[in-house]
Amino acid sequence: MDAPRRYLTQTDLMSWRMETDPVLRSTIVAVALLDRLPDPDRFVAMMERGTRRVPLFRRRVVTPRFGTTPPYWVNDPDFDLSWHLRSLNVTDGQGWREVLDFARTATMGAFDKDRPLWEFTTLGGLPGGRAALVTKVHHSLTDGVGGMQIMREIVALTRDGDLREEAQADEPQQGGLPVAAPRAGYWPGHLAAAGRTAVRASTAAARDPVGAARRTATTLASTLRLTGPVFTTLSPVMTDRSTVRRLATLDVDVRALGAAAEAAGGSINDAFLAAVLLGSGRYHRHHGAPVDRLRVTLPINLRAEGDAVGGNRITLARFPLPTDVTDPAELIRHIHTVVDTWRHEPAVALSPVIAGTLNLLPVAVLVGMLEHVDLVASNVTGSPVPLFVAGAELLGHYAFSPTLGSAFNVTLMSYRSRCCVGVNADAAAVPDVEVLAGALADGFRDVVALCPGSAEDSVALRI
Repeated sequence: MDAPRRYLTQTDLMSWRMETDPVLRSTIVAVALLDRLPDPDRFVAMMERGTRRVPLFRRRVVTPRFGTTPPYWVNDPDFDLSWHLRSLNVTDGQGWREVLDFARTATMGAFDKDRPLWEFTTLGGLPGGRAALVTKVHHSLTDGVGGMQIMREIVALTRDGDLREEAQADEPQQGGLPVAAPRAGYWPGHLAAAGRTAVRASTAAARDPVGAARRTATTLASTLRLTGPVFTTLSPVMTDRSTVRRLATLDVDVRALGAAAEAAGGSINDAFLAAVLLGSGRYHRHHGAPVDRLRVTLPINLRAEGDAVGGNRITLARFPLPTDVTDPAELIRHIHTVVDTWRHEPAVALSPVIAGTLNLLPVAVLVGMLEHVDLVASNVTGSPVPLFVAGAELLGHYAFSPTLGSAFNVTLMSYRSRCCVGVNADAAAVPDVEVLAGALADGFRDVVALCPGSAEDSVALRI
């Protein structure tokens, strides 16, 4: 029997709709560096088991012809695991650069939307017998944190593999709204939720009209800050947009970055953002166009304990941060204050309702919100313990999240003792990704220098 139909959640639907503009293509690509090539038979068996543990990987999206309901997930009757699994070798003598070239084509390619929205490719032939696993998923399937949850459901914790319970039923672990009776529907359900919010507000107003009016004004102002369109970039350099991407990677010692953040009174995320801003300031000065601030999109994780695996449970905050503060400690403290304020914006709690409202509007509204942002910075907590793919150990794990209309996206994903940093740049905005990556590496070095006794190799550039 088929599992119940599941609609895309409002945030999943936003990722799906924004692709009307190809510049906003919502593809997440990650590259895992492996110490050897995975065993082919074990790899297929691992993915067979994994796609049953995460049944969304066996589902495709159906878009209703008349648009009265949004797209929804259904079991793919033609699911073919072999179509989603590919195996290639890099050219003799080539290495990481060729892996990144392959990954960038993956970020630029659209999915076949008549099939489940994912592809895994192993790349053999790297120097020293190493290999890479390139994973590609559509953002409507998961966000970064959900992606790590899915990864942990698929990979093993030992080289020989680990025993796990099999999935009990072909029921998605990703959230969604089941189909209701024919008289009900998705949009009425969304409007009903908004109506319930309004009723609660009205009840509160009757009890405390002055306080309710103040809270309403505060929430409305917060909503405008969260959703207001942006009409121009703050960067005078990174202004053009295209569908062409270039990638680069960096390695940063997680202990050194954490110690630097603690020394400045901030978090690792604050230190990460400070490094990105210091590097971005350097990049602009390199081009003879100093800038005092840039507008950043920061994904805010809304996932709570007990939420289902996968899906999108984030909201996107967009706000300016300084690039002219050269003292890393001062910058970290400033960022900590600004980000903490945004995380506690009243509108953040209303993000699902806001997303649903935006989904009722033309896609051009989303374009106006995102295409003039300068950069995206995302921090994902990875595994603190070794992970294995069909007998191959992960040595590093780099995520290349979508630019979402910005000039570039920098994603930091921790793995064991280091932070793996992936840079996904729009080639029209950043034609010299090597220069940008070098500037970002220097930004991380400035921050890590706050850690007493930090090693010279605490930051390494991989391009």
